[in-house]
Amino acid sequence: MKLPRWITRWKRDDIVKRSQMPDPENPEWERALINRLAAEFLAHQRRSRRWGLILKFGVLAYLILLSITLMMDGVGKSVGAATSHTALVEIDGLIAPKTEASADNIVKGLRKAFEADKSKAVLVRINSPGGSPVQAGYVYDEIGRLREKYPDKPLYAVASDVCASGAYYIASAADAIYVDQATLIGSIGVRLDSFGFQRALDELGIERRLITAGEHKGILDPFSQLEEQDREFLQGLLDNLHQQFINAVKEGRGDRLKGGEELFSGLFWTGEESVDLGLSDGLGSPGYVAREIIGVEEVVDYSQERDLLDRFAERLGAAFATTLAELSGSALPVLR
Repeated sequence: MKLPRWITRWKRDDIVKRSQMPDPENPEWERALINRLAAEFLAHQRRSRRWGLILKFGVLAYLILLSITLMMDGVGKSVGAATSHTALVEIDGLIAPKTEASADNIVKGLRKAFEADKSKAVLVRINSPGGSPVQAGYVYDEIGRLREKYPDKPLYAVASDVCASGAYYIASAADAIYVDQATLIGSIGVRLDSFGFQRALDELGIERRLITAGEHKGILDPFSQLEEQDREFLQGLLDNLHQQFINAVKEGRGDRLKGGEELFSGLFWTGEESVDLGLSDGLGSPGYVAREIIGVEEVVDYSQERDLLDRFAERLGAAFATTLAELSGSALPVLR
């Protein structure tokens, strides 16, 4: 039987303090032993309560600090929104459902930015490698709708580190695109990732048994051979999506595009090169665009934030599930 920690600690301490051990020769030794055990037990309970109180106080203090931080953030936004300002919306990370850069989050932020009475223009700050063509298409269409509804509020896209593929799809809907000279921009193409393990199964002597209803239902099964007709079908699917992408970019950028078909080959360029190719309109940071182009240096962030519980969980290091979600879905076409 495993003894409680406080008893084992008492035994360990008594190796040093044997003079405190009850004397078996003494007729009162049983009472003394019980008293000693009771005293140790009470001391252990006091220590446990003390550490429990410290832990509870620490958690409470963290919650209070977090609440104050969020409240001050909200107050700051409210104060800024009461005066003339540039409305900021962030697109950061993979563009996919249930991520920070999902169409739902981006569209909510855009609507609030355009609807704000005191916003003079909307600035979309982009740092993304791309993602879902559907999510990018949703945002592209919403930008077009909002620009038509609020013709006096221009929308500028500012690319930081990366504005590739689906992210550029969205940026092309802006009135103008600004970049840093080292920004990586472009990658107008579509990809579909898959793997083939058929030879590995053959080497291991494993028989694949796939039963489907529908001749091509197992078209992307990694353990089956990809037939030529299936490959042609998938290529046609990607070509169709690619053409949708190209049409959107041409509609958004118009005659500003100076490059040829190479622009739509999936290649990407530096920001400095992109200006010459017509993929962007000039060099400039978000601060530069707000100050020099829009003429309103005060910036208010309208980016849609996740709810308090989600943000609290992330601050505690519980964003692992979100990371897995961002890395999943490799069997779907992506603009990257």
